[in-house]
Amino acid sequence: MKFFVTGVGGQLGHDVMNELAKRGYEGVGSDIQPVYSGVTDGSAVTAMPYVQLDITDKDAVRKVITEIKPDAVIHCAAWTAVDMAEDDDKVEKVRAVNAGGTQNIADACKEIDCKMLYLSTDYVFDGQGNEAWQPDCKDYKPLNVYGQTKLEGELAVSSTLEKYFIVRIAWVFGLNGKNFIKTMINVGKTHDEVRVVNDQIGTPTYTYDLAKLLVDMCETEKYGYYHATNEGGYISWYDFACEIFKQAGYTTKVNPVTTEEYGISKAKRPFNSRLDKSKLSENGFELLPTWKDALQRYLKEIEY
Repeated sequence: MKFFVTGVGGQLGHDVMNELAKRGYEGVGSDIQPVYSGVTDGSAVTAMPYVQLDITDKDAVRKVITEIKPDAVIHCAAWTAVDMAEDDDKVEKVRAVNAGGTQNIADACKEIDCKMLYLSTDYVFDGQGNEAWQPDCKDYKPLNVYGQTKLEGELAVSSTLEKYFIVRIAWVFGLNGKNFIKTMINVGKTHDEVRVVNDQIGTPTYTYDLAKLLVDMCETEKYGYYHATNEGGYISWYDFACEIFKQAGYTTKVNPVTTEEYGISKAKRPFNSRLDKSKLSENGFELLPTWKDALQRYLKEIEY
């Protein structure tokens, strides 16, 4: 199979490219930077073909994808700065990337009749209640601009294509870019105590594990909506922070606070990010390892 992957300078795109190389697939990576700008850890992603691409440029997207003629496109590129997305002068840019860019890719995929896998988020829901969100639930009520534009991306894919996977993930961590684990490790080096919210519930997702699943999916024709995070149960950010310091060998004290006590951020966050993943096993896909196991492996990968 031949793959085209967007957003390879990010956490997930990096791992997807490496997974493709492990399986002997041809993969072409892209991002908005002139050259690959992610971590250069000696992995396959740096040796694979790379194309600069602004996904908001419809003509450029069509030209690149129709020339490469992939069997599947894994669309990892997105505007993910959740708070910055709330700025009045950023909203249209965020929409151009997350909704318009996704529409451009879906249109190109339709033209060459290839599969498309779109990464979405728990933020398409309002995060209320205690029940886990089902992948085929259509009760969308995004709380912020990021969630709204990612939902618009979902609808662009589902209304344009028949051969698509929409995979919602949450609490992502990987080698490239910023994430909660890196933040906690840095805080632990300089602080004896840290305040972390304990009323937002979900499950972390390690991009290394997720990448395997995404390629597995593209090898099938089991299209539709899915949820994918690591296994190991639902936790709070407070629980996650405690485990990070425990595994890292830090003595930093974690003080649990409510979202209200922590202070209002620009973008509202969902309290309930529980995602039901049973559809994965029902369709024969292997579930991801536990988040504690993923954290242990991740900490060995990063220098701290």
